[in-house]
Amino acid sequence: MGRPGPAKITMIGMVLSTALVLSACGGTQPEAASQAPATETTASSAADDAPTGIAPGEPAPTKAPKPAPKPVPEKLRFTAETVDGKKFSGASLAGKPAMLWFWAPWCSNCQAEAPTIAKAAKDSRVQLVGVAAQDQVSAMQDFVDRFDLGSMPHVADTDAAIWKRFGVSYQPAYAFVSSNGDIEVETDILEDNELLDRLAALR
Repeated sequence: MGRPGPAKITMIGMVLSTALVLSACGGTQPEAASQAPATETTASSAADDAPTGIAPGEPAPTKAPKPAPKPVPEKLRFTAETVDGKKFSGASLAGKPAMLWFWAPWCSNCQAEAPTIAKAAKDSRVQLVGVAAQDQVSAMQDFVDRFDLGSMPHVADTDAAIWKRFGVSYQPAYAFVSSNGDIEVETDILEDNELLDRLAALR
């Protein structure tokens, strides 16, 4: 047989080219199949990032709103200065059990119960606040130092405005403040055990 002519050579080249193209297209199919696990891995990672106990696709629980602050009773809406020169706000006692102790430095009954007050201020869960009047600030500070009362704040009520606010005119006296805002003023002198029992019962 003779050699193929130019036309036949061209035809053979086209057939070979077509076969190569088809072979190349068929070679891309395994690559596409190999990409499927990548999609599964991505979904798995998203599931791993979800909060514990939350199924994928479910919304995360919202945080509970903060409770509203407790309203401040009228009697506690005052500001004053302590015997050591610090600012004190009666509103800071709102929402917690507290007791205000009304005293004067020269009062013998106040001096007698001062050790019990000092111990209660250190041991009780109730916030104790002294309200001193009827004397100079220097005498009030001496009283605090002498009876080791420094673990609780003491307001220097030099004009007795806070005493009047609570209806107190004689010392010692007490104002028991409950966490729900109820205030009970006691103007009779309490024995040590009575005072401690009242503090223990305060909620």
